[in-house]
Amino acid sequence: MKKDSSGEQTASYWLLVLPALIIYLAVLAFPTIFSVVLSLTNYRGGQVFGNPDIRFVGFASYLRIFQDEEFYLVLKNNFLIVLMSVLGQLPLGFVLAYILSRQMVKGVDFFQTVIYLPNVITPVIIGILFNALYRSPDSLYMEILKRFNPDVQYTFNSQPMIPVLVVMLWMYTGMYVIIFLANLQRIDSSVIEAAKIDGASELQALWYILLPALSGVIVTCAILAISGSLKSFDLIYVMTNNERGTRVLSLYMYNRAFRGAPNYPLANAVSTIMVIISFILIGLTQLAEKYFGGKE
Repeated sequence: MKKDSSGEQTASYWLLVLPALIIYLAVLAFPTIFSVVLSLTNYRGGQVFGNPDIRFVGFASYLRIFQDEEFYLVLKNNFLIVLMSVLGQLPLGFVLAYILSRQMVKGVDFFQTVIYLPNVITPVIIGILFNALYRSPDSLYMEILKRFNPDVQYTFNSQPMIPVLVVMLWMYTGMYVIIFLANLQRIDSSVIEAAKIDGASELQALWYILLPALSGVIVTCAILAISGSLKSFDLIYVMTNNERGTRVLSLYMYNRAFRGAPNYPLANAVSTIMVIISFILIGLTQLAEKYFGGKE
């Protein structure tokens, strides 16, 4: 009787897990494996594009990527976005969340709404808006500057990533503010008040109590920031019109796969490199949390 009950329990587990497992294998695991396999072939579209023969060519696409100067440009742009996300969005989001949680300003609900508002606007709209505001010689930003200095010159072409980084900082910081704020509200305020009674300053309470308590949340946010940074596409595409100086890995992959003569193996090789970079950065983040972090 016990054996039958155990068998029924195992069958019920599989019945509940199997649908999710099938969806995972079909939507995530199979495309990932197929992408890696395709990157090792010479596939150029099959019969549709007049290239019916498919054969394995090894790491030819990967070697070609590392010989392409544009790859290093887009890699640098992606790392700039990662750095801005991890060292810009997260610290700024935490500081704003701390200010709101400690009610250091009036109108906390208003500021929460205003800070989070960019997250509910589609990146395409934001890209068009900021492109018109200050990322062109005829933008509103330049018109305002010309009011004070008629001879002013448009200089963003020399540093085309700066407007993109500024917009991404403004756009995505609100999400981390909400995450940090929700977790800060879980911490009993009496702990901080007790520390302050014992002589701890606001900064010491923040450094020795709140940050260690939120180490796991910070790591989770860092992982979200890294993964989101590596797959940035829509905002940059709309805001910069796919300009060479602002391309990132996702745009580099898109151009190789869908613009001009398709090179699907090279595009899939880029996607594999993106996954590898993502795993490396996430691994480094978790190692840093184990070394510096505390326990929640």
